[in-house]
Amino acid sequence: MYFTREQVAAVEWSFGRAEKITERYFDLGRDGFRDNRYDVKTRYFLADHEIHDRAFAHLCRYSYRRQGEEEGREDVYFFKICLQDGRILNAVERGSSFVKLAPLMYYIATHELIHVIRFNSGEAEFEASLEEKIAEEEKVHELTRNILKPVADRDLNLVIDCFRTDYHVGDIFSEEERLKN
Repeated sequence: MYFTREQVAAVEWSFGRAEKITERYFDLGRDGFRDNRYDVKTRYFLADHEIHDRAFAHLCRYSYRRQGEEEGREDVYFFKICLQDGRILNAVERGSSFVKLAPLMYYIATHELIHVIRFNSGEAEFEASLEEKIAEEEKVHELTRNILKPVADRDLNLVIDCFRTDYHVGDIFSEEERLKN
């Protein structure tokens, strides 16, 4: 299942809005996300290793060296936020009486951008133990709720409530199983 053109527009709107709110929260300044390189791709554009059937989004990190840079220089990291269209659309369909795509995508976008910022700043390690990944995921959910709560309308509040620490919309597997894959 893939996003339609209208749904892709909602995804783009959500990431644009999420960028602005996370830039302000983390005081990223004028450069904003220039130093936090990322791209967003929907299921249609993902490679096999970027498909993850137990999450709404899967964050992949790639590294490269700028052309002409000498050996031994630190690599530049680039993150790809791999949206799992089917998983997201399934959650919206199952919760259609209360979960709407735009607020769910706004939450997902904010959440993933927080990960990008934290990994780039060194506040969190991308290559961490399972225990550390679980703790990081809870920390990012907490930050996401704190960032979005002041601007939340009724629909976004419903999504925020679904991501409380005691309940995760769409989770049918344990956190440990989800992070292993």
